[in-house]
Amino acid sequence: MNRSLLAILAIVIVAGGLYYFLQMRKPEAPPVDAGATQTASSDSEPLLFTWENWGDPPFLAEYKEKYGVEPRTAIWADEDEAFAKMRAGYKPDVMAPCSYEFGRWQEAGLIQPIDVTKLKYWKDIPDALKKIPGMMKSETEAWFIPQYWANTSITYRTDLAPEYVGNESWKILFDPKYKGKVSGLDGVDDTVTLIGKTHGIDVYNMTPAEWETLKGKLREFVANARFISSDETSISQALASGEIVAAITWNQTYAALKRENKPVAYMNPPGGMFTYVCGLVVHAETKNLEKAYAIIDSGIAPQAMKYQLEELHNGPANTSIFADYTDDQLKAINFTRDVEGFLKAGTFQVRLKNKEEIVKFWTEIRGGG
Repeated sequence: MNRSLLAILAIVIVAGGLYYFLQMRKPEAPPVDAGATQTASSDSEPLLFTWENWGDPPFLAEYKEKYGVEPRTAIWADEDEAFAKMRAGYKPDVMAPCSYEFGRWQEAGLIQPIDVTKLKYWKDIPDALKKIPGMMKSETEAWFIPQYWANTSITYRTDLAPEYVGNESWKILFDPKYKGKVSGLDGVDDTVTLIGKTHGIDVYNMTPAEWETLKGKLREFVANARFISSDETSISQALASGEIVAAITWNQTYAALKRENKPVAYMNPPGGMFTYVCGLVVHAETKNLEKAYAIIDSGIAPQAMKYQLEELHNGPANTSIFADYTDDQLKAINFTRDVEGFLKAGTFQVRLKNKEEIVKFWTEIRGGG
């Protein structure tokens, strides 16, 4: 036998022995439980595109209970950013605009009607929230499903701006004393409308001359502001530390600071706050409607609604949970069962007629233009 053949034979023998040794050391595989739930990779789950805080676990809990895994989530700063991103080709499955915005998305072909007969909690949404103009395509189809109702106003430090206690005015944003100590939100539907109302301008029905006046006030506000952001955490921290004394915010910012026992108040000046309704829509190209609808149901399920009310301090679209609260409990958190009365108590946010122009100007001046 030649040396080459001997070498090959030796290699085969060694390899075989090594294979046997490794097989003997390999742990025995556990038995397969045929009844065990097999959870899909999160990459295969539908995507919820929403605001900060609205991807929190309580909003996803019922979906996870049903499918064994949470849907994917992505957070936007504001609806204008979301709109631009989707028009550029981004395709989430479920999105969370407010009632003043979904019409623009509908016209852009970004959303599809929702069969409300397939929603578990549709019956628990009050009529006051089903009357939003343009919301229903037919008796059984909706472009938009309400999730919560709330306010936009100014949260301010009562210890740092005591002269506004009992004398609340949004003009604190323009007070020379607090230059560099105020803040606003990114979105034009909140900040631009509030600044307009502060100076007696109805932004929803303004004349060209009023728009020119408002442009000047917006420039003035940008010059006064410490920063402008829709990052609720950043605004809360700045108010808590005293870096800023006042900011345009939603209910949840004020509620979070009150829980921390910070000396803050939420302004309700003459004429009332802004009120609005936000909810959920389905992307036009979403294929898995079963899971898209499950995200919506999960977002308005009772446990999600209690989190909405108690933690974010917003009104629940699924008002069936009010049965679990006494009038005194609701009064303690400054809330009401009267959805329609709440929405009419201030200025209800509607669609801006010249929003593209407003967004363009707002973006330019914030960028130094």
